[in-house]
Amino acid sequence: GINAEYGVEMSDLKSVQDDDAEKKLEEQQQKILERIRSKYRNKQRILILGSRNIIARYRHLQKDLEALMPHSKKEPKFNLGESFTVINEICETKNCNNCIFFECRKRKDLFLWMTKTPHGPTLKFQVLNVNTMQELKFTGNALKGSRPILSFDKSFDSAPHLQLMREMFTQMFSTPYMHPRSKPFVDHVFGFYILDDKIWFRNYEIIEERVGSSMEKTLREIGPRFVLNPVKILFGSFVGPVIWENPNYISPNKIRTAVKRKIKVQKALSKEDAIFGRKEKLSKTQVSELDPIDQIWHDVLTTKTEKGPKSDLQ
Repeated sequence: GINAEYGVEMSDLKSVQDDDAEKKLEEQQQKILERIRSKYRNKQRILILGSRNIIARYRHLQKDLEALMPHSKKEPKFNLGESFTVINEICETKNCNNCIFFECRKRKDLFLWMTKTPHGPTLKFQVLNVNTMQELKFTGNALKGSRPILSFDKSFDSAPHLQLMREMFTQMFSTPYMHPRSKPFVDHVFGFYILDDKIWFRNYEIIEERVGSSMEKTLREIGPRFVLNPVKILFGSFVGPVIWENPNYISPNKIRTAVKRKIKVQKALSKEDAIFGRKEKLSKTQVSELDPIDQIWHDVLTTKTEKGPKSDLQ
């Protein structure tokens, strides 16, 4: 009886020790996981800069993106006379592995370059329908430095070049976890949608509203707004062979020349229509017949002019 009771007590003691060991092991694993999660590992840093001749609206769009991405770094304006490969050196000095470059041409057209420095690839877009936060004045608001949720259209899975664009957007626009300048909140959404072969960007605030007895989440737009028209994809960083090119893209210079030609043709056609209408109007006018009495007086006047005036000597 004593041995049996002693055996029971020993088994209970072993089970308690095993439970304590498992708990200690779980606690150690949890501490290791927390230590790993608390470290800043996804070190994606992005450099945002613009060209020297950029206009005010596009400069405000650049500032809006800098405010939305706490992992971004600033740089003074870049001179377009230099080669774009110099930007790779600037990124190296700033310790950045991503770059967004706003290129403004003729103070009208805006092009957006997105690249992974120093090896690529590079995405080139034409930026259309730019609306900054100051212009829109939406009621939505979000904490500065908070992390966003990225929402992509299903059409990004339809083609390889769209999948590459989605991966580039994910790496550049998503704020890294535990970034020193980020806030531990998720209160807004970046939306990327495809319509008419263009990428539409929207920024929404996540709001919790009480509907009856339950709380429902809704979206309220913050801004900015812009549309990206894909132009081409390069293999390297600002250089290299063209991987993909948009067959439907038409440069803004060609569009402007086509509009000017159309205006000239319309002016020439309007002149021809005016001349033809004038001739037709003259041809329709009928000359009125002379009255016979007027013809008598016309004959009298002609005979007098033929005889000449009488002299005073006669």
